This record gives sequence, structure tokens and C-alpha cells, in this order.
Amino acid sequence: MSSSEEMSEDEERPPCPSDLSGGAAKSRNCCAVTGGSVAGGGGGGIFHFSPHPDQVLENVLENVLCFLTDRRDRNAASLVSKSWYRAEALTRSEVYIGNCYAVSPGRVTARFKRVTSVAIKGKPRFADFSLLPPDWGAHFAPWASVLGEAYRGLEKLYLKRMSITDDDLSLLARCFPYFKELVLVCCEGFGTSGLAIIARDCRQIRVLDLIESEVSDDEVDWISFFPENKTGLESLTFDCVECPIDFEALERLVIRSPSLKRLRLNRFVSITQLYRLMIRAPQLTNLGTGSFGPSILIDDQDPDYASAFSACKSIVCLSGFREIAPEYLPAIYPVCCNLTSLNFSYAANLNTEQFKSVISRCHKLQVLWVFDSVCDEGLQAVAATCKDLREIRVFPIEAREDADAPVSEVGLLAISEGCRKLQSILYFCQRMTNAAVIAMSKNCPDLVVFRLCIMGRHLPDHVTGEPMDEGFGAIVKNCKKLTRLAVSGLLTDKAFSYIGQYGKLVRTLSVAFAGNSDLALKYVLEGCPKLQKLEIRDCPFGDLALRSGLHHYHNMRFLWLSSCRVTLQGCQEIARQMPRLAVEVIGWEDEEESENGEYVNTLYMYRSLDGPRADAPPFVQIL
Repeated sequence: MSSSEEMSEDEERPPCPSDLSGGAAKSRNCCAVTGGSVAGGGGGGIFHFSPHPDQVLENVLENVLCFLTDRRDRNAASLVSKSWYRAEALTRSEVYIGNCYAVSPGRVTARFKRVTSVAIKGKPRFADFSLLPPDWGAHFAPWASVLGEAYRGLEKLYLKRMSITDDDLSLLARCFPYFKELVLVCCEGFGTSGLAIIARDCRQIRVLDLIESEVSDDEVDWISFFPENKTGLESLTFDCVECPIDFEALERLVIRSPSLKRLRLNRFVSITQLYRLMIRAPQLTNLGTGSFGPSILIDDQDPDYASAFSACKSIVCLSGFREIAPEYLPAIYPVCCNLTSLNFSYAANLNTEQFKSVISRCHKLQVLWVFDSVCDEGLQAVAATCKDLREIRVFPIEAREDADAPVSEVGLLAISEGCRKLQSILYFCQRMTNAAVIAMSKNCPDLVVFRLCIMGRHLPDHVTGEPMDEGFGAIVKNCKKLTRLAVSGLLTDKAFSYIGQYGKLVRTLSVAFAGNSDLALKYVLEGCPKLQKLEIRDCPFGDLALRSGLHHYHNMRFLWLSSCRVTLQGCQEIARQMPRLAVEVIGWEDEEESENGEYVNTLYMYRSLDGPRADAPPFVQIL
């Protein structure tokens, strides 16, 4: 296993920065060399030489690899030979760390010397569902100190599910004079004081995006800390910040930022204030509307909101609507015809008719996120209008097992019949049939991501009463490009035999409340050679199933098992046989006795180049 694989293998790509131009390498290698001679100085003579073939190859490689941007291609190139390994490292400008504990910061900076962009992921995804204790780890501080010393030219930082403090943000501002982009997704530990430091000291900042992160209110007016002169700001996202902002300071900032293309506001910005911002920034292409609710008007008369949207002719992505007032919805009609992305996943009070009035105008739409409050009828309207749709996510208003979900197999079938270009779907429901899922597998063969979440446990096909085996079997059989799959409902081992037989490209698999025996997991681990991430909860899989993956774990990013039938002894056996894996058994800080009795609460297992981490809390046992 190479370090390049460990450092950058992932199917989710963050915003892709431009690659390093290779200026230093090119200036060093592109001296006056012609026909094996170099023009000498002083004596005026010509000195002939025969460079070593390996040096010639490295010179050529460095100049060629500068144009190789896909990280999987770079990983493959680095494995060819030592020369390729060295050349690839010298020309890599961006590094992606799929697991902050898979490799040490020092190993990264020792190998890659010319990095300008770093992306790091921390906690596993199940942390989003409160399945991981809050103080588990994923601290950015160790990375911040090392990166601060090694990468003075760092321009871009992308963090996901990391704990980053105000002190860390202060260090970024001090150590990186050319810093331009900061994206924090599902992060925590910082507040408005840290944001103020970034705004004040990072004078070249172009992107400041806070996405689904927890930001503490330090009662610091961070927006007013941006420089008073003209800024190069291109993107500002703070819709997750749950505290008021100084609107006057925000308005002045928008006026001073002529390059601003993306602006996503929090719920404390009213529709009247949104109107003022839009007339100041008609160049916006990506807009998060804030609350989209009424505000107190001085003259008791609403502005012409539709005219503001009409003036913003470049808007193609629309989101926000956190406290939507339906009477204002017609204001967005003027931009609907150009929208390629629409996010209604915060518009909980949007009903079917209101949704239909909007979606019927969105003929160019490619990405749609929406609540299930739009009902099957709303999804039928999507199918009738959005023929170019590539991604749809349908979230539940009530994420409970006993909730009455207003979408069903009817909506799924409609989407599959009307949106034949679909590549990705996340669909929460309470009722589903094999026939609808089979139809989707045939109507949408280009699916890359299929995540069907039947919220009730062990629910069968609600028409036939049969398990959902055949439906998911059809998905993996007919969708040849499938790389991500989430299964649910009543599933027997047969469904997993289909996944092992046909899911040859599946890289991420999520399983909950499914399977009959250890054989189910054995089918997957022995049949899916590309499997990188395996997430399992509340399944009857035990030590035998765990051992069936010994041949494959060294190729995987991680394995997560919670509330299954794995024993501590079984985990210890895996740790003994695979010393390059970090095997964590996770409890809870306040638990006195495991609910599973003899079984471990959670097993989190991942490959690591640098051994066990040093910051494990008391409730984490590293084997």
C-alpha cells in the first residue's frame, strides 16, 4: 500500500483547485539544452555531456505530470517506479486526506513539498447521526502546526467533520500570507471570534464557506472585520451560522465585492434585506436566500421582489428558504427557467401546490433537494418537467420509524420514468415495492449513487409482502456504473449475494437492519473488489463475518460496525493479524454496561501508515 493511496483515495471530491503551474520545476528543467549541449559562460565554449537516463526521465515527467490533475491518475503514476514516485510528489499541488488519522501530518509534508491546497476529512459519516461520541477526536490542531511550518504558500483549505478552534484559525491567518479559500463542512469547535480573525487578516480571501458547521456565538460582529477597501471575495456562505449578523456591514461588504458570485445567507436575513443585497449584486450566480420570510417594514409596503430576481439574470443555483413565506414564492419565478440547482431541503412548510408552481418552470434543472412534504404528486411534476435531472434528494419531514411518509414507490417510479438521465438519488420513504426499484434500474441505467432509505425497520415490499432482495439486486445488476449504494427494508442474505455478484464497482456501501447471517457480509467482502467504505449498523453480523474480509481490509478506507454481534475477542484477532490497521472499539463516556452485553458497541477500523493515534479519549480502546 503506497502513501499516495492513503493520502488521496476518495470518491467524494471537494471543490477542485487549479493545479500548480510547476513554475519552479519548469524554470529549473527548461534551461538551454539542445542536442545534448549546454551553452557555457565566461569562456564562450560549448560543453557536451550525456545526462543520466533517469534524470532525463524525471525532467520530462515533472513537466508532463504538471498537467495530470485527477488524483487517482496521479496515484497510479506514483506506483510505476521510484522515478515516477519522486516526480509525482514534486508536481502535486493539492493533497486530499480521506482520514485525518490514516497518515501523520509530518509524512504528508515530507513527501509533498509544493502543495497549495489541502483537503482533510475527520470523523466518519455516522457521526452525523449521533452514533459517535462528541469528543471522539479529529482535531485540526496537529495538522495546523505542521502545515503552518511546511506550506507557507498554502492557498486553499477544505475540512470536513473536523474540530477546529479559534486558535487554529488564528494560526492559519498568521502562517499563510497567500491564503485564499477556506471551506469548513460539518466542522465544530470555533466561533465568530475565529471568523473575525480570518476576515481581518486574510487579505486575499476569495472563498469563505461555512457549510452545516456549528459556529458558537461569541458576540463578535465578524462581518464588519473584512477590509474596508475593495475585496476579491467570490464566495461567502454562512447559512449555518445561528446568530444575527450586522446587516449594514454585510451590505457594505457586498458592495465592495464586485467578484462575488456565491452568497448564502443565514435565517436572520429577511426577504427585504435580501432584496437590498440582490440589487447591489446582480452578478450573483449562486444564491442562498436566508429566511425568505417577512420583515418589519418602515413604510408597510413590500418592495418588488420579483424585479430583484429578474435583474439577477445569472442565477443558476438557488437555496435557503429556511422560514419561507409562501406568498413570496412567486418572486423567484423569473429565475426558474435558468436554474440548474434548486435546494428546498429547509423549506419544511412548502406544500405540493406551491412546489408545483415553482418546479413547472425549471426545465433546465439538474440537481434537486426537497422535503417529502411535496408528496408523490410533487415528484410526478418533477418527472414531467425536469428531463435533464441528474441528482435528486428527498428528505423526510419527520425522520421517525413510525412516521407517515407522504412519498412512496409512486414518486420513485415517476422519477425513473421521467428523468432518464438520473445519476444520483437519495430517497426517504416508508413504503416501497420491488417493482418500482426494478423499474428504476432499467429506466436509469446511468445511476452512480442509489440510496434508498425505508425508515421503518425490516419493512417488506408493501404490495407483495416479499423481501426487497429483487429490487436491490436489479439495481446492482442493471446499473453498471454504480459506486455508492445504501440498502434498507426487509433484506435477506440473497440481496447481499446479488451485491457481491454484480457490484464490482461499488466503493461505498451502507447497511442498516438487514441480513440473516454472517453469510451476507461474506458475500460482500469477497465479491466487491473496489469496496472502500463499509458502514453497517444493527445487523446480525458477527466474528465469522468480520474474519471473511481479512484479504480485503488493507485495500479499504474503513469499516464501521455498530450494534452488531462482533465480540472484543474477534476484534483483537483482526488487530493481531493486520497490524497496519487501526482497530478502535468505541463505547460511550457515560455507559456503565454495553447494551449488547458480550458484543462491542462500535467497531471502527481503518488503515493507517503511522499506527494508532495518540489522542484517543478514554472511551476508545485501540487494539
